[in-house]
Amino acid sequence: MEYDWLGFGYAALVAAGGVVGYAKAGSVPSLAAGLLFGGLAGLGAYQQSKDPKNVWLSLVASGTLSAVMGMRFYNSRRAMPGIIAGASLLMVGRLGLQIMEKPLKP
Repeated sequence: MEYDWLGFGYAALVAAGGVVGYAKAGSVPSLAAGLLFGGLAGLGAYQQSKDPKNVWLSLVASGTLSAVMGMRFYNSRRAMPGIIAGASLLMVGRLGLQIMEKPLKP
């Protein structure tokens, strides 16, 4: 089994973003959302490590975050929403490419 290290790194980045939001601004919703979506992304990376075609949980988590954090970045122009939105958009692209890959013939 090959681990999805990029997916686990993305999950850690999202969780760290929630912790940073809490540490800088005292935002409990930011902490809760960061830990929730970081956990979902981590679970999705684990599922993808077991079965490389099982990308749906990761895709939903990163797609939701790219939309929400993209709107927050657009309205505030702050760095952390922009970083999370950019990373989420890259993950959506990566997962989309994995969905479109042709299966290997046995």
